[in-house]
Amino acid sequence: MTLKRLLTASMLLLLTVAISVSAYAQEKVITGKVTDSKDGSPVEGASVVAKSSNSGGTTTGADGSFKLSVPTSTTTLLVSYVGYGTQEISVVGKTTVDVSLSASGSNLNEVVVVGYGTARRKDITGSVASVKSKDFNQGIVTAPDQLIQGKVAGVQIINNSGDPGGATTIRIRGISSIRSGNQPLFVVDGVPLSGGSASPGLGTALGGAPGDNPLNYINPNDIASMEVLKDASATAIFGSRGANGVVIINTKRGQSGAPKIDFSTSVGVSSLLKKLDVLSGDEFRATLAKYSLTSGNFGKSVDAMDAITRSGITQNHNIAISAGNDAGRYRLSAGYQNVEGIVKESGFKKYTANFSGNYKFLENKRLGLDFNILTTNTTRNTAPISNDAGFQGSLIANALQWNPTHDLNYTQAVPIDPALGATTLNPLAVLEAYDDAANVTNILASIAPSYKITNDLEYKFLYSLNYARGERRTEIRRWLNIQGNRGFGQIANNRMFNQTLTHTLNYNKQITSDLNFSALVGYEYLKFDYIGSGMTANNFVDYPGIKYTNYMQNAPAADRSMYSFADPISELQSIFGRINVGYKDKYFLTATVRRDGSNKFGTNNKYGVFPSVAAKWNISGEDFLAGNSFVNNLSLRASWGQTGNQEFPSSAPLRVVNIGQGPNQEVASLENQDIRWETNTLANIGLDFALMDSRITGSIDYYTRKTTDPIFQQVVTQPGPPLRFWTNLDGQIVNSGIELAINAAVIRTKDLSWNLGVNAAFQKNELQDFVGAIETGGLSGQGISGATSQRLVSGQPINVFYLRTFEGIDKTTGQSNYKLNTDGSDNLDYVGNPNPKTVLGITTDLSYKKWFLAINMNGAFGHSLYNNTANSVLPIGNIIGGRNIAKSIIGGAVQESTSNPLAPSTRYLEKGNYLKLANATVSYRLGNLGVIKNANLALTGQNLFVITKFTGFDPEVNTDKNVNGVPSLGIEYTPYPSARTVLLSLTFSL
Repeated sequence: MTLKRLLTASMLLLLTVAISVSAYAQEKVITGKVTDSKDGSPVEGASVVAKSSNSGGTTTGADGSFKLSVPTSTTTLLVSYVGYGTQEISVVGKTTVDVSLSASGSNLNEVVVVGYGTARRKDITGSVASVKSKDFNQGIVTAPDQLIQGKVAGVQIINNSGDPGGATTIRIRGISSIRSGNQPLFVVDGVPLSGGSASPGLGTALGGAPGDNPLNYINPNDIASMEVLKDASATAIFGSRGANGVVIINTKRGQSGAPKIDFSTSVGVSSLLKKLDVLSGDEFRATLAKYSLTSGNFGKSVDAMDAITRSGITQNHNIAISAGNDAGRYRLSAGYQNVEGIVKESGFKKYTANFSGNYKFLENKRLGLDFNILTTNTTRNTAPISNDAGFQGSLIANALQWNPTHDLNYTQAVPIDPALGATTLNPLAVLEAYDDAANVTNILASIAPSYKITNDLEYKFLYSLNYARGERRTEIRRWLNIQGNRGFGQIANNRMFNQTLTHTLNYNKQITSDLNFSALVGYEYLKFDYIGSGMTANNFVDYPGIKYTNYMQNAPAADRSMYSFADPISELQSIFGRINVGYKDKYFLTATVRRDGSNKFGTNNKYGVFPSVAAKWNISGEDFLAGNSFVNNLSLRASWGQTGNQEFPSSAPLRVVNIGQGPNQEVASLENQDIRWETNTLANIGLDFALMDSRITGSIDYYTRKTTDPIFQQVVTQPGPPLRFWTNLDGQIVNSGIELAINAAVIRTKDLSWNLGVNAAFQKNELQDFVGAIETGGLSGQGISGATSQRLVSGQPINVFYLRTFEGIDKTTGQSNYKLNTDGSDNLDYVGNPNPKTVLGITTDLSYKKWFLAINMNGAFGHSLYNNTANSVLPIGNIIGGRNIAKSIIGGAVQESTSNPLAPSTRYLEKGNYLKLANATVSYRLGNLGVIKNANLALTGQNLFVITKFTGFDPEVNTDKNVNGVPSLGIEYTPYPSARTVLLSLTFSL
């Protein structure tokens, strides 16, 4: 190489370096992190670009971090993500920024899970509400339904009692059936559940035990979002199981990025929310003197309710490991929950594990595989609190009635104090003598391979199984003075095995720039299998320290019995289809149809067809609203469709025989092959809106729902034998209402944000064209056993209260006066509606820098509750037998006579209106602390207070008081009391 060439090459090299250095000097690197303003959680996949620059952009990683090279002249970054408002961030003089995104009320591009697929929110024509994990209720949550209480308009969720793991009542747009189930269909990651539980039932001398929540086995910490489908456009795709609405539960999945470990831990303490006002020791003595009673004073002052309750400690710990890339992602989680009930000897313990994955195969990534395995073991220790205790009462009644002047001490050798009578139960003795534990193991597993045949056409197959086995062991020691008790033991086992097989073919095509078309066709087969067995025994020799259930053979053969059952296998075979058409993002049309065949129906009516059609007009897309700065979104929706209800026994069309010992058989139900489908016809019209830069968003819906051919178990008309059979009744159930949801971003600044949301449902329910009357709402307790308080009758709401009208206490006799007929006979009338006319939810959150406050309230108004506890547990007549009474019946202007007989009446019918501060959380974002990432510390208060005039434990109550399987609503009878809880929690990642 010549010197000239060497110099030339050197100059070119220097020039290149100079240009590179110059170019580098003209760029700067910006790093930062994007988080959710509500809870400080990282936002993965957020877009970060330089404003007014063609330098490109980047997206945030799993921990919300980003790194972006931009020209030195860049002054502003644009940060955005679906469902959040876009932020403009100044980078003048900065190389590091932290961005906090606030949720955008419109969320039009948000992806929402619907039946057998997903859709953009702006494409949805039906009434669908979505609640994300960051908006879930906080506190002690044992089942997923409690996460959304008060969050969705038209959805009423009642915790039937304060029992940990206890059942809830869920009503979406009211009651639609008089005998079939009214609970919605739950779908977990595409798998429709049976709605049942493998936990065995129980009946003892202390009454029947309340049921548990069939969703207890799902870990709320594993849930990413829940969608509530309310109208026919959304639910008709589920056909005969969609009549009561559908709740879709979507569990968390692995995200792309390096392996990450998420921890959450909490500990809390619970105490009694409210004590009923009964007489103290001194007040009891004064009342004895007032009524000139010389016996019943034992000189002490005790509080039996304090003695049976405690401060319950709760622990909840969760860990999750996740990672992935474009080819596959996984998530593995485990959880432990231990809830001590506020009533001694009660509690709920749960162990969960969940493993899920999403993988793509082949070079073109067209072959996919999703799988999910959820396993859970729960143990529920139940206190002796029942739905239908007799005159001796269950634990709560024992404590309320306990003579406050009598010592609570006792010995097993002499548990009965003759001075109190042989039928008075010491509540502490009841606790010691009773033991009840139900252990349930659940497995919910699914595998779903899919193949993308073309860019527009995808086939998916899903197979799932839901296996559960439950064992319950119960005993009552023989030394407890329950009438007829000689020592009771029971071992019961149930097994549930359900399977789902689903094929779907999904086509999605952008035909032109203006026209989008999608179609879904599918086939589904469901099989439900439920069997059980058990044994009971009485008259044990008592060996202290050894449970009766560990030596059942000790009871005499004549006092032992066994049983087993196998429900007929229920099968459902379906074909379904759906078409969606969108034109210019302004006009949308959805049509669905499902044909179900079920062996729950007779051979003459095995198949039913359930169609729906819906349309949506995006008014804000029209030219006359183009560029309107006030109206950001305005959409009108309308839908019509039909769904079915088959939530009744699979044996309904069959002749059912109870088989006893030897040739002993008893016909329990007659055959009816003509049972028709119970059908719901729904119509809905709704308006969605977003105003003022989406600072105010919401929706208004009006709906009607008519149920025809209600299915009921009828009694053969006399003089025929007293047998039952399932049939369709004349009449129809009509529900109608208006739902309103409004959310407002009151303040939206960099450091301070305040959001306020209100949802309300105004609803009406009526049974029409019904012949006759059906009694339900059974009442319990001494003097009123066998009485009913509710009716199903035409022209009235479902479960209307049917009672005598109380007109006060006679000043002369001290006896109750009631409204009478002209002939002097008792007058019974329809006097109260247990169905709320208004259901309300209020949520608000306030964020200031690293501080965050969230408050959730719920309430119900315009309904009545029956206080069966006041009626039969704490009446004036107790004082004669040395039992306690309600403080409210002493000291009035008129003195009630101790001989005033017990009677169901409007005296115990109370207004059920309430507003409850369900939970409030204040948290502080600690941020990154060395290797610890996204640390957050929170303090939550649950059930902090209730505004109500109801005199029972809690107006949020629904003791199961069905009669012959006919549901009841709105009755309180010595329930497990509600608890107030304070919970401290910590979450962080590694």
